[in-house]
Amino acid sequence: MRKIIRYLALAFVVILLLVLSVATYYLLIDTRPPARRPDLVYLPDNLATPPKGYPTWNAAMLWIALGRQKLLDPRKDWEMPETVSVKKDVVYGNVDNRKLLLDLYSPKNLNTPVPGLIFIHGGGWEAGNKKDYTYYTIRFAQRGYVAATIGYRFSDEAGFPGCVEDAKCAVRWMRSHADELHVDPEKIVVIGGSAGAHLAMMAAYASDVPELEGNGGYTGVSSAVAAVVELYGPTDATVEGLRDEPVAHKFMRKTYEEAPEIYRMASPLFHLDASDPPTLVIQGTLDRVVPVNQADALVEKLRNLNIPHWYARLDGWPHGLDIAPEVNDYTQQLITAFLESHLSPPATKVTGNL
Repeated sequence: MRKIIRYLALAFVVILLLVLSVATYYLLIDTRPPARRPDLVYLPDNLATPPKGYPTWNAAMLWIALGRQKLLDPRKDWEMPETVSVKKDVVYGNVDNRKLLLDLYSPKNLNTPVPGLIFIHGGGWEAGNKKDYTYYTIRFAQRGYVAATIGYRFSDEAGFPGCVEDAKCAVRWMRSHADELHVDPEKIVVIGGSAGAHLAMMAAYASDVPELEGNGGYTGVSSAVAAVVELYGPTDATVEGLRDEPVAHKFMRKTYEEAPEIYRMASPLFHLDASDPPTLVIQGTLDRVVPVNQADALVEKLRNLNIPHWYARLDGWPHGLDIAPEVNDYTQQLITAFLESHLSPPATKVTGNL
């Protein structure tokens, strides 16, 4: 009987050790982030310390599933500060009788030109809503900027380059209405996350590509921008992995094997040249949707071309990292500091919290 008990105890210990080994591998070893790249990362020394991330992607997902990681709801009905005015569903373009709409947030009683910010939501070019960036647009209007969040045509409606044309049309609209919006037409910035970051980069780096202008309106007006902020956006659609994704096939309307030139045309990396604007890159190292090497490749080229840039390579954070409140606060600090560094801040800032 004692032998049986010892055997059972030994078996229990072995099973327990096996479970602990598997759990350790699953949570702490598997899906670890890639090596750090201190040779690429650049941020001014006076910025806050980035929020601490997770050891692995699995650990991050477990913490989220357990409700231990708080997440923002981008589509929450945020309370509108008294100092901010909003105009919703403003028509910024028209393609074959299809109205393109944006929401516009501005400081009240604005009477001097300030930088204009255009936020572009993500969603794999097939989903999402302009409301997704309300949290940002309200905050930046409080800081003294004119901030728009745009809707655009999705893959099932237009495919590439439809939404790229829409993003560029939004820039032309803002520049055309600069006087009435009190926007400095030389200080228009595009900001986006994921697919929206891709569109922001395309607007910024392909402003000199006539075949991507589209016919949404304001022909002859420049779509050039003064700066671009990209959060975890795809930069090179030609690489293995990204080019094989069904969402990419839907967007391009062809596979890579059928039309590699379309994938190259749709890649911001291949439009980048020395004349392009300052760029802020924010990327998590645990991103399994848009791998961190996409951002690394962009930053390497920005550096080689001597284009001013900041790179926040956030260790231990997955795709969509800025819906974590601590990362969102840090992201807003980064964007604000970047804009003030490269554009100079608005003359009047409005204080207050949401």
